[in-house]
Amino acid sequence: MLSQKTIEIVKSTVPVLEKHGKDITTRFYQLLFTNNPELLNIFNHANQRQGRQQTALANAVYAAAANIDNLGAIIPVVKQIGQKHRALNILPEHYPIVGENLLAAIKDVLGDAATEEIIGAWAEAYGVIADAFIGVEKEMYKEAKEQPGGWEGFRSFIVDKKVEESDVITSFYLKPEDGGAIASYQAGQYLTVKVKPEDQENTHLRHYSLSDAPGKYYYRISVKREDKGVVSNYLHQTIQTGDVLLISAPAGDFVLESNNKPAVLLSGGVGLTPMVSMLNTIVEQQPEREVTFIHGALNSRVHAMKEHVAQLANEHAKVKSFVAYSEPTEEDRAAKSFDKEGYVDLEWLKSILPNNQADFYFCGPTPFMKIMYRNLTEWGIPVENIHFEFFGPAAELKE
Repeated sequence: MLSQKTIEIVKSTVPVLEKHGKDITTRFYQLLFTNNPELLNIFNHANQRQGRQQTALANAVYAAAANIDNLGAIIPVVKQIGQKHRALNILPEHYPIVGENLLAAIKDVLGDAATEEIIGAWAEAYGVIADAFIGVEKEMYKEAKEQPGGWEGFRSFIVDKKVEESDVITSFYLKPEDGGAIASYQAGQYLTVKVKPEDQENTHLRHYSLSDAPGKYYYRISVKREDKGVVSNYLHQTIQTGDVLLISAPAGDFVLESNNKPAVLLSGGVGLTPMVSMLNTIVEQQPEREVTFIHGALNSRVHAMKEHVAQLANEHAKVKSFVAYSEPTEEDRAAKSFDKEGYVDLEWLKSILPNNQADFYFCGPTPFMKIMYRNLTEWGIPVENIHFEFFGPAAELKE
């Protein structure tokens, strides 16, 4: 329990954090990796280079300070971050290391303004916040381990099959090397893959959405080959059928709601992977539920699982599918293999959907996500009916 004085001191730093938060978290990561280089085996190096982790942490620290007198208000954020921490195998012993370097970063950036009183208050507050994370994550680790087919940490999976879905997306079918059962999951969740390419000094971890319905004897992830993606290129070019990958149990809070409301699944590019999982799940478990699958891509060459989705739409009256290509090929035009040339926009959504009375799910590149969020809020969709997966700071969507 924090003292009233500590609460007042921490809350007084909110304007400073709003102004200098990114500088503090940038300095924090510099100190963290200098003092504890072994943690480079956990953090996403690409997100570090792009500044996304720094921004995400700055937002989290700011939210914690602003709500230090009512930490219950940030429990949803704690749970969301906790899902990723559990997937990455972040442990209680990591928190003191983070706290020490965070306080040092605050002192470095703020200089004399970071008085002993302020640092002391933040040290006390950090302890309470860390305990909240540790408590939430303890339950997540327990659930992941004790569920049927569950496990702790990372487990070895054999690549049972590797399927090229498009010019840039490949699916990997994964079966446990030990031959045991695998944990179920909710459509929309992801796996975390841990690899150590030969040309890399550190191990790398990446989250990849599961792209099939649960209840199978395998997991399937569908990975886009990014131009400078260390892990995606390693998976595409090096990993073959029969190879072994280290996987942590399914995680994530972006999941298909278990209701009978019409579902609209919006995706851009490789963002279709969790949407295909949701679509397959609805078809298998709720065949009477209305679902509209709307996908945007450059053209058919990079459009994964197109035939599969089209087949479901042809076979199930409750399933509708629409495709927008921003740069269709001549073959696409000749085959009339898309419904709109251009991007998924609000005007088009209004023309193909009967109304806005549905649960909306969306996933894709950052520009797509920002546009979809703006479109749906402008259309008057209640926030409780808007669901998204965004592997970055959620605040970026509202910029």
